[in-house]
Amino acid sequence: MSTGFTLIVPLKPPAVGKSRLAAVGPLRERLALAFALDTVAAALGSPEVHRVLVVCDDAAAGAALAALGAEVVPDAPGGGLNAALAFGAEQAHGWRAALSADLPALRERELTEVLGAARGAGRSFLADAHGVGTTLLAAAPDVPLAPRFGGPSRIAHRASGASELTLAAATVRLDVDTPEDLTAATSLGLGPRTAELLRCRSLAMPR
Repeated sequence: MSTGFTLIVPLKPPAVGKSRLAAVGPLRERLALAFALDTVAAALGSPEVHRVLVVCDDAAAGAALAALGAEVVPDAPGGGLNAALAFGAEQAHGWRAALSADLPALRERELTEVLGAARGAGRSFLADAHGVGTTLLAAAPDVPLAPRFGGPSRIAHRASGASELTLAAATVRLDVDTPEDLTAATSLGLGPRTAELLRCRSLAMPR
């Protein structure tokens, strides 16, 4: 059996995701998918990752992610983010980690460092760039993942007994929910799909 991580990536249908990016207009749906594609592509490049399992009910998005090498399963519980993550964890053995789908600046090296650090604890998490939410939650074999994502999940995960990882790991922490987050991710260096989408938008805008 592989000792690598199974990463569980939950993805809302892009048509309804990233509502706080409404300011970008019709590009919002395409950005949501580009974020996920860049996240999964980077994750698959990490030597710590054995498998990426995407929980998603959107057929087109699922097909695009499967083409990268991810395994895609439907959101059978249909009970929200944490239910989807718990369901995904049930489909995996060994080391598991829940990872946000909206990390368009994610770098393989930083993810590898975070996952390596996670092996030092039975269950651990990485807070987001704002210090409020969570972008990654990891669990050892036979340790329940017990996700507490949503809202102030940093506090919730800490209260649940998970150890907080303290690496800088800027590209793993920066999930993009707002235009300001997207600007910050751009400064770190976007993945190719997100960068190309924004470049094409810029070229199409009247000068």
